[in-house]
Order: sequence, then C-alpha cells, then structure tokens
Amino acid sequence: MQTRRAVLRRAAGAGAAAIAGCAGWTGATSPVTILAAGSLTTALEKGLEPAVDPPIRVGTRGSAAVARLVAAGTRSPNIVSLADPALFDGPLHPDWYASFATNAMVLAYTTDTAGGRAVRDADPDRWWEPILAGTTRFGRTDPDLDPLGYRTLFTLALAADHYPSAPALRDRIPARDQVYPETQLLAQFETGGIDAALTYRNMAVERGYDFLALPAAIDLSDPRHAERYHRTSYTLPGGKTVHGDVIRYAATILEDGDRDAVRSVFDTHVDGAYLGQYGFGQPTDYPRYIGDVPPRLRA
Repeated sequence: MQTRRAVLRRAAGAGAAAIAGCAGWTGATSPVTILAAGSLTTALEKGLEPAVDPPIRVGTRGSAAVARLVAAGTRSPNIVSLADPALFDGPLHPDWYASFATNAMVLAYTTDTAGGRAVRDADPDRWWEPILAGTTRFGRTDPDLDPLGYRTLFTLALAADHYPSAPALRDRIPARDQVYPETQLLAQFETGGIDAALTYRNMAVERGYDFLALPAAIDLSDPRHAERYHRTSYTLPGGKTVHGDVIRYAATILEDGDRDAVRSVFDTHVDGAYLGQYGFGQPTDYPRYIGDVPPRLRA
C-alpha cells in the first residue's frame, strides 16, 4: 500500500545540464527571476539553481495566484512556470509556452501520528474511511489559489465514481479549516496539523513521506483517462472554469531581460535532468511547445 521515498539528492545530471543550459550566456549581473508553482519550489531551488550558471531568483506560490499577479501587472518575472497550462489561456495569454513535466495525485500521510497510521492500515480501496470517520486529519490547498486545490476536488469526485462503495467524497470531505498554502501543506505533518493530504507525487517523494498511489482512473496522470478527468470542473474567481485533465506543467518567458541568460535558464528549466530527480515525469516528447514560439527555442 505504501511506498517510502527518501529525500532526493541533487540532480545527478546537474553538471551536464549546466553546460548545456548556459550555452551562449555571456555573464549577466542581474539574476534571472522565476515566478513558479509552489510544487516546483524544491526542484527549482535545489535542482535548477546549481545546474545553471546565470544567477536565478525564485519566487513560488499557487499557480492561479501567480497567473492573476502577472496578469494584473503586479509581478513581472523573466520566466513564469505554472502547474496547469490552462492558466495560459486566461488569465494569462502569452504568445507561446512549453509543457515540460507531468505529475500524479497521491494520498500522502505520516506514520508519526495515529491518524496517519490509520490511513496506512486502511483497505487501499477504502482509503477515505478514516478521513470521513474523523480519525485522520485531512489537509488540502485552496482551489482558488492553485491547481493542487482544485485537482484535490477532482480526485475526490473521480474517486466517488470509481469505487463502488464510496460516498460523494467531494461533498463530504472538504472543509475550510483543512486549507493551507501549497508551499506549507506537507510541513503540517511535522507540526502535527494534519495526518494526510491528497498531494502531488513529487511533493511526497522529495520530502520522503509514505504515500498511497491511486488508480490511474483518478490520479490525473494517464492520458488514456483524459476524457473521464474532463468531466470534473471548478470555477475560479473571475469566472474561468477549469476542467480535469492530465497534470502538466508549463512555462514561458515573459520578460527577456538579458536574453542569453534568460533563455539559457529557460532551456535547462524545461529540459533538465533535475526534474526526474525531484519526482516529476518527463515524457519523451517533452518539452512540447505551443503557440508562436521564438525560432531559437523551437530549434
């Protein structure tokens, strides 16, 4: 049922990625700024940063919040990297972007608490029972601020249809006092705030937490179930409705700044070996470029 993952080491290919990533860079003095999804925090700070020569400055928060900040002109980073390319179809509207990684939803838990052990010991096909019984304190993120929040709701809705004995989990499990910022969700395991959470696989892997891998029909990872995923939806503040889909991460260059430095960092960001080291999937046809891509990047 459970899989133990040790906290992952720095990307093994960092040296090679750095050489490839900084081709053409002539020595920028200002850092390349990246505003990114909270679930990318560790990968960017510990994997990307040592793999590139240009200095970088990383800021992270929920992707929906990132998109609204950038669309409003409140933030203008060189690179924007989001956990859902749907946000590049509003509120952001860049000319192009690159899909560069995938992920999956899992049920992470801590074995340091009775509530976490209740998840560990539950029937894998009835993992929600200790949560509904109040034995396990469940945490999640805000669907208005980040895709992990609304993907948690999608997973609960899909689970209710997938398991014959499951009740309406999307209606019964969520409560406002469960909500934490994406960057702090699994830190609640250490503080004793929660016992379990539906989260991205990479977040559980990089922190070394046990997790239950969910069936492909509900974990938002398998293109063969994309039509099923799409039946779920959530409406964000501002009126945009997002639908369930295979989890994809996407990035674009917003401000070129020092062009060579920005583009060398971007190249390594979307095509670096560090991504796999930090629990992300890298399909063979990724990075996949969409839109009016600059010729150098497309090449």
